[in-house]
Amino acid sequence: MNGLDISLSIVIVLVLLALAFDFMNGFHDAANSIATVVSTGVLKPQHAVAFAAFFNVVAIFVFQLKVAATIGKGTVDPAVVDHIVIFGALVGAIIWNIVTWYYGIPSSSSHALIGGLVGATLAKVGPSGLVWSGVGKTVAFIFISPILGFLLGGLMMVLVAWVCNRTTPRKVDKLFRRLQLVSASLYSLGHGGNDAQKTIGIIWMLLIAAGLTGKGDPVPVWVIASCYLAIGMGTLFGGWRIVKTMGQRITKLRPVGGFCAETGGAITLFLATALGIPVSTTHTITGAIVGVGSSNGPAKVRWGLAAGIVWAWVLTIPATAAISALAWWLGELVF
Repeated sequence: MNGLDISLSIVIVLVLLALAFDFMNGFHDAANSIATVVSTGVLKPQHAVAFAAFFNVVAIFVFQLKVAATIGKGTVDPAVVDHIVIFGALVGAIIWNIVTWYYGIPSSSSHALIGGLVGATLAKVGPSGLVWSGVGKTVAFIFISPILGFLLGGLMMVLVAWVCNRTTPRKVDKLFRRLQLVSASLYSLGHGGNDAQKTIGIIWMLLIAAGLTGKGDPVPVWVIASCYLAIGMGTLFGGWRIVKTMGQRITKLRPVGGFCAETGGAITLFLATALGIPVSTTHTITGAIVGVGSSNGPAKVRWGLAAGIVWAWVLTIPATAAISALAWWLGELVF
């Protein structure tokens, strides 16, 4: 087997690994899209995952590839990226996702991937390989996206309470059971639009590093389609351990609360995706759920659980960076 064959073989293996991460992203983050609509009883779990998966894939027709461009060119210097850096980043992110899924911790697949890129790049060339503006923007949105979700979810709840002040609880419940289908579809659309593009960006970096596409060339259609399909399939299979944490343990939700949380989260995701900012759908919906719960009084939120989730957010990037640095070292020995 000559060098070109080996190179192509490695590219194929890493593309499959990236799609496996994308599938796991959908699987791990399925709770973000369906926790509220399942917990309020609007949809049965098997219907909810199919519903969410459909809109994850439909997002391919809605959003431009600005997030993919940020991942592909705005986080680490494309000149230092090679197949071993990609390998390290993906292995670190996948290991972190498996650990957090097993323990039912709603951490961020997005930040796991970014942490993986940072760790593998640091292991290879040190801090000079990072695009600090892009890394800084991503780190900032660890805090901005849940705060924005919190504010929008809480404000939506207050607004709805004001509008429906003279409506009977039964009518409100009936109305928002229907409206929650709209809000859930919008949130799933935002989830697919932001998260699938992160894997698109990784594969794009790999193809450029391998010389299979130019820096100025558009992303191949097969990359876009396969990434959206992979995340949709992952969502279809669902991540049931995390649904319980997201949907009921943080705060009890009714259809009106689920609608407000999903709408606030969806607005945040649409805004971030339009700006090309890779945010965590997990952080966003958690912030929105806490905002909805807080609007009914601080005692309605289990703050101890929420604080534990925040610690998982803070640890994700450094933890995956460390794992990915070790994976990069392993890759140096293997490839």
